[in-house]
Amino acid sequence: MNNLLEVNNVVKRYGDYTALNNVSMHIPKGSVFGLLGPNGAGKTSLIRIINQITMPDAGEIILDGEKLAPNHIEYIGYLPEERGLYKSMKVGEQALYLAQLKGLSRSEAKKRLKYWFDKFDIGAWWNKKIEELSKGMAQKVQFIVTVLHQPKLLIFDEPFSGFDPINAKLIAKEILQLRDEGATIIFSTHRMESVEEMCDYIALINKSNKILDGKLEDIKKEFRTNTFQVGLATSKAKEVEMKLREKFTVLPADFKLLNDGLKLNVKLTSGNSANDLLSYLTTQGEVQHFVELIPSANDIFIQAIQKNS
Repeated sequence: MNNLLEVNNVVKRYGDYTALNNVSMHIPKGSVFGLLGPNGAGKTSLIRIINQITMPDAGEIILDGEKLAPNHIEYIGYLPEERGLYKSMKVGEQALYLAQLKGLSRSEAKKRLKYWFDKFDIGAWWNKKIEELSKGMAQKVQFIVTVLHQPKLLIFDEPFSGFDPINAKLIAKEILQLRDEGATIIFSTHRMESVEEMCDYIALINKSNKILDGKLEDIKKEFRTNTFQVGLATSKAKEVEMKLREKFTVLPADFKLLNDGLKLNVKLTSGNSANDLLSYLTTQGEVQHFVELIPSANDIFIQAIQKNS
């Protein structure tokens, strides 16, 4: 696997407190990597180390095959959870200043800013001060200055904070487009629905330790329980349920059917397959609903944290 970023056995301590305990993870090129965990787990400490705001006490970070060094900062774009725009500066003036700090010439910065301001339809904001903008409007400006220098690695910490659903969807679309154009993205959020929508890989940190990582699809398979939601229109509901209990684990279910019918969660047992279950159901009535309960990112997050605790 071709990784853009490798975190190898990183340790970070603040006095007697260990924020990161021998944490390792690999972020593949051209992927969206979800960095997840409860508050205080160690995510921000790791992000600060990658951005060279602080240094690890042990371990190393490898960026695109090279040990992380000060000159690599131009290859990284960072959108922090706590925004850092100067409120009294005008939007355009500030955007140009920050773009030049990232190594762009003034003329190139203007060209790229025009593209993004036109794309977001915010050209009228150029001479406004940041303090005149809403939180969501300022967030759009911060997003633009984060991606403007086209870095190899983008780090977004709670990027949808302050956005209404429409603008959150717009920014999510842009993040995925940047991935498709070759950027590698670390995405830290507590919004598990965003993880489902956007992440190719995830890592979960809890109490300073990495407790889970890998491809999201593979982790879902690992956490699957072979349980199916079953909806059946039948005149002999009690009899069918009794028969099902002889071969499967049957649990109550709460989901909606268009018509009244038998609703159950059925867990496969050893020696039985989904086809066995479906074949039996089709002989007993009209199958209205048959869906495997795939664990969501939220389910996985809760189960993994509870198990670790």
